[in-house]
Amino acid sequence: MAEETAPAAEVPPPPPPTALELLGQAIATLAGVTAWKIESGNELVVHVERESLLTVATALRDDPRFAFEQMMDLCGVDWPEREVRFEVVYNLLSVTLNQRVRVIVPTGLNEPVASVCGIWPSATWWEREAWDLFGIVFTGQPDLRRILTDYGFEGHPMRKDFPLTGYVEVRYDEDRKAVVYEPVKLTQDWRSFDFLSPWEGMTTLPGDEKVFTERAEERQAQAKG
Repeated sequence: MAEETAPAAEVPPPPPPTALELLGQAIATLAGVTAWKIESGNELVVHVERESLLTVATALRDDPRFAFEQMMDLCGVDWPEREVRFEVVYNLLSVTLNQRVRVIVPTGLNEPVASVCGIWPSATWWEREAWDLFGIVFTGQPDLRRILTDYGFEGHPMRKDFPLTGYVEVRYDEDRKAVVYEPVKLTQDWRSFDFLSPWEGMTTLPGDEKVFTERAEERQAQAKG
């Protein structure tokens, strides 16, 4: 008698895509979007070509499926080991649809990025900060000036090849009655720390000198006797 074969277990269908996955799939249809993923379980990250930034940004604001009316912030990221060294990161918010997206645009050392201040006016402050700290140039930005460092500052302090000590130091000169710039001078280049507390490092307490002297004399007398 032939053995009866058990019916094959049914494979459950895959779960339906989440709202965040549907949003990522919809944004991926825009020309210029190269990739998208969900990070940390609930953060949608989209990568966009530098040349297509304005087209994609306009669609993200005006398309009713996205409706990202606000740009919350913008920042630069420095990757010195990469061929395309910098990234510009945009965090967008849709108040209407209660959804967020992070847009990342790669750019090189001498490759300017189009300003989005005409799409989100709040971008002006953030683009000025990215230019000041990283040296990322934004074309079409009418107010590209330093915003955190002073006007005579040289270099961009958030670059990972910028010296931690800086190039110059600023002080007020009483004789000149003015603020002067001078090369950085470190009065103490290196310090050795033994990590001992004052009590651990103290072998003789104040007032105990006489006791130690007497004990030393006793040992010497015993050695002679």
